[in-house]
Amino acid sequence: MMGTEILMNVTPQETRVALVENGVLVELNMERARRRGLVGNIYKGRVSRVLPGMDAAFVDIGLERAAFLHASDVAPVEREELPNGEGVKPTEPIQKLLREGQDVLVQVIKDPIGTKGARLTTYITVPSRYLVLMPNNPTIGVSTRIEDEAERARLKGFMESVLADKSEGHGFIVRTAADAASEEAMRNDVDFLHKLWHSISERVKQVPPGSEVYTDLPLTLRILRDMVGVELEKIRIDSRETVQKVTEFAESYVPELLGRIEHYPGERPIFDLYNVEDEIQKALERKVELKSGGYLIFDQTEAMTTIDINTGAFVGHRNLEETIFKTNLEAAQAIARQLRLRNLGGIIIIDFIDMTQDEHKRQVFRALEKALEKDHAKSQLCEVSPLGLVEMTRKRTRESLERILCEPCVTCSGRGYLKSAETVCYEMFREIMREARQFDAKELLVMASQTVVDLLLDEESASVAQLQEFIGIPIRFQVESLYTQEQFDVVLL
Repeated sequence: MMGTEILMNVTPQETRVALVENGVLVELNMERARRRGLVGNIYKGRVSRVLPGMDAAFVDIGLERAAFLHASDVAPVEREELPNGEGVKPTEPIQKLLREGQDVLVQVIKDPIGTKGARLTTYITVPSRYLVLMPNNPTIGVSTRIEDEAERARLKGFMESVLADKSEGHGFIVRTAADAASEEAMRNDVDFLHKLWHSISERVKQVPPGSEVYTDLPLTLRILRDMVGVELEKIRIDSRETVQKVTEFAESYVPELLGRIEHYPGERPIFDLYNVEDEIQKALERKVELKSGGYLIFDQTEAMTTIDINTGAFVGHRNLEETIFKTNLEAAQAIARQLRLRNLGGIIIIDFIDMTQDEHKRQVFRALEKALEKDHAKSQLCEVSPLGLVEMTRKRTRESLERILCEPCVTCSGRGYLKSAETVCYEMFREIMREARQFDAKELLVMASQTVVDLLLDEESASVAQLQEFIGIPIRFQVESLYTQEQFDVVLL
């Protein structure tokens, strides 16, 4: 059985990292030189507007759009003192927490998506291999993915002793990767994070508001740092220079991966190894074929993503209920993979084919839950509703694959549909009638797309003749090659 591999395709303009499990692409991360993700970056910002009605503030961090900071994301250290010297309660409104013109240290927790600016927090965190530093927040947390109680106690006890030695007022979260890590490795991480935070603090004093003070690692190194608890078989990279950088990083932070990093020198592109390019193309389509003959339909909108399951050509061998159950089970696996691959977030509604047996509903729901366990993004599922729908949410931190690679169609403005040539013809007839009544013209010139003009001169020619006779004005047609099917103009001559 094949394991998990990472394939890195690096060019000066773009870095793409594919996570392949058992020969199948399950996740794709992309970073473009012109549009690097901002999540994890720390900025010295300035509050530009306080919005009491939204209990939030807009903060200028030097980006095109002001970033959004909600009251719940303002850490106590940023909360201003009340006139009587008492600290502001966490339930206080935004105008008591921040004021316009105030400088504030913030971190991006969500990239700008669509028309929305970046989402910020003042609860700063700085990650390393085993730990996450929480400046000025002297608490200790342990990742819930470390399930062994004895190991959790060991790690917490060790970190408490470290905090007692170094009373700098900072706290830590112990990451999943720290499971069974040595105390020496953990102490090295603590020292590294303290030094890093010191350099960030110094930079904050020197730079003006609207400046970046810390940038997260580039994608190629971030992937290695974040692949916690994943049994990686190989990390193949098609750039010699990147291999060197990744190897140097691994020596310091993830030495156990050193033997698995290899340069891919093949003439055949690295993403052709497991048909990754084909899978990316398929992930941009609405329809996803299932092996059984059934299929899924994905519709991504601003509000939510809907997924519809159909049996298609699958007829099964026994009875209808069995056919539906098998299609739904296969769909549950495919959906979990597609959510990761397409990086779909927010509200997701899954319309499974209606099942009559409660046991079948339970099994399909459990199959979906189990398939989602491998997903790094947090998700919440609601049981199958009386209408046969599964409602779920998946944490969204960056744009979906479709939004990264595509843009709305200029012809249909993202609707996905165009008015038919027939509809446009009848709209045109109404416009001709309107203008003939309103203005005194000797002749009318109609400019439209080739498809519409062809229809007017062929199937609708009788209607045109009838209209011409009715208004008593000759109508001439002209093809405009740059017009879309919906565009037309009626010109008075």
